[in-house]
Amino acid sequence: MSGAGNGAMTIDDFKARVGQEIGISQWHVIDQAKINAFADVTGDHQYIHVDPVRAAQTPFGGTIAHGLLTLSLSAVMFHEAIPPIANRKIGINYGFNKVRFLAPVKCGSRVRGHFVLRDLTDRGNNEYVTTFEITIEIENSQKPAMIAEWLGMWLMA
Repeated sequence: MSGAGNGAMTIDDFKARVGQEIGISQWHVIDQAKINAFADVTGDHQYIHVDPVRAAQTPFGGTIAHGLLTLSLSAVMFHEAIPPIANRKIGINYGFNKVRFLAPVKCGSRVRGHFVLRDLTDRGNNEYVTTFEITIEIENSQKPAMIAEWLGMWLMA
């Protein structure tokens, strides 16, 4: 990294790291309270998420997190894993090219995000678009919970 200070990375630092893993988040426990709160916010009360007795009768053996709950954790994981960006005025979520849910996240599991910078595009006018591949792993599982291609827009000073 160049001398951006406070562990911050410059745009040039990021350009040099395209194709590399930039960071890994902390572990996050997916407990029933978190699943229930997400169900309440979204209105998705499907029994595989919120009814431990019925969910125990499914192939999952208990409740599982909503796929969109797993996806939404990307935001906090990003802030944990990615160093500050020097001279950034603001960063905004620009969307996703694709999202795949590959394995269920069982209640009580721990998950964390791995971030690989796939692309950095200079749009001019101090605007940059990043493409991060995020893989959310489940602790002690061979298969990840999710893989997504996430776009962000950075407006620089």
